[in-house]
Amino acid sequence: MAKPIDPATLKKRLDDGTAIVLDLRDPDEFAREHIPGARLLPAPVLDARDLAAEPGKAIVLACASGVRTEACLARLPREATTETYVLEGGLSAWKRAGLPVVQGAAPPISLARQTMIGAGLMVLLWLALGVFVSPWFLLMVAFVGVMLNVAGFTGFCPMTRILARLPWNRPARA
Repeated sequence: MAKPIDPATLKKRLDDGTAIVLDLRDPDEFAREHIPGARLLPAPVLDARDLAAEPGKAIVLACASGVRTEACLARLPREATTETYVLEGGLSAWKRAGLPVVQGAAPPISLARQTMIGAGLMVLLWLALGVFVSPWFLLMVAFVGVMLNVAGFTGFCPMTRILARLPWNRPARA
């Protein structure tokens, strides 16, 4: 269905207006940096209808390294009505080629990493309290484990939602 495209060829297609980049990364990653003119379309919401967004223009799917894009392709129909490409190596290859990126204000580290750090610290805290204060604190370790599984299976993570509201994770106002 989708063919590979290298960064230099994509740059030419973007310059002559014959291609559109759909960035499949998370909003916080996109806010940090992205290909000029790229449109944010997070991988979980990618749908075959998105590939017919603008008739006459090729659609180029991109992510950080190409892994997410390959996973998304499995969900899409093999026969596309729109010329569809995958950016080889993703944004990493684009930057290695010395091509421009739009830099934006973004959190110091991604929300996903902040969530992992927070969950890890909570486990360590509750474990230490369980060993040194009361074994009842070990129930909180189990709770964190359950919540991580719920987040993994459903895609809903309360901790990430809370972290997204913190001042350093909010988009700057114009």
